[in-house]
Amino acid sequence: MNETSIGPVALTMGDPAGIGPDISLSVWLKRADRLTPPFLYVGDPAVLAARAKLLGETVPICETDCFGAVAAFQQTFPVLPVRSPAPVVPGRPDPANASAVTGAIDTAVRLAMAGEASAVATNPIAKAVLYEAGFLFPGHTEYLADLAQRATGLAALPVMMLAGPKLRAVPVTIHIPLKDVPAALTPELIYRTCTIAAADLRSRFGLPAPRLAVAGLNPHAGEGGALGREDDALIRPVIDRMRAEGLDVVGPLPADTMFHDRARETYDVAICMYHDQALIPAKALGFDDSVNVTLGLPFIRTSPDHGTAFSLAGKGIAREDSLLASLRLAAELARNAKGMKH
Repeated sequence: MNETSIGPVALTMGDPAGIGPDISLSVWLKRADRLTPPFLYVGDPAVLAARAKLLGETVPICETDCFGAVAAFQQTFPVLPVRSPAPVVPGRPDPANASAVTGAIDTAVRLAMAGEASAVATNPIAKAVLYEAGFLFPGHTEYLADLAQRATGLAALPVMMLAGPKLRAVPVTIHIPLKDVPAALTPELIYRTCTIAAADLRSRFGLPAPRLAVAGLNPHAGEGGALGREDDALIRPVIDRMRAEGLDVVGPLPADTMFHDRARETYDVAICMYHDQALIPAKALGFDDSVNVTLGLPFIRTSPDHGTAFSLAGKGIAREDSLLASLRLAAELARNAKGMKH
């Protein structure tokens, strides 16, 4: 690869018993019609070959690295081998293969941090299966943040974004019970989430002056305190601070009027206070083509907005749309980031 080119997207296999192999094969098979960006699959080539045979597809697989993947991509399916220690049966996850699942993630991050891969796209994992094998992290994102810290020595706050063609939405709090949200919301967490989102919108999404719309916590953004005091006492001072620093931020806004067509034209990202406040509109507006993007990491990471779907594995009925969108967005963000540096 020369100085002006970018490497392939490193695509992790996810749980090999899930639909990761299926949708990866589907995306490659439709590469010409759907303008799939070159990727390097990080996983077990034997599992991939067996899944292709089960699906009735002929897929030439070549074992290579990042430097060979781009040249090979149009003719063969490029794979960087990470072997599964136990047999893989579609739909039947096995904790014995957890080391391969995390090993593929480790390898993809290493390639991205070294500049060999342009970005990381992750196929879905099954956290419960990994927990049985001793996995110590709440989920995929926290593990990626730990890998980033080990590589750089700097702590990272990973910020989740659902990015679709009609809406980008960021939840400040994610996988916690709704009753715990008010206590988890702190001025620093709201501030860091917003500033990280703004920084990545500038450096990777190519928006020089991103516009942020911040949702209130309570109905009608608290109705002047009648429906809760958090909006005025907690959220509004953070917005004032960011405005004083030059960010284009509005809010706190009533969430029930933030997501209609005209409202979305006024901002580039919606910052929401809790999981469903962000993900319900994001999925309603782009269920099949929304992408989970992790902001705040020293590398680009995207993933499909769905799970392992073990019941669909090996049956030829899993849709690859979200994975394709993930790969396309990863490549686009990588090009934007490279352009910003030159």
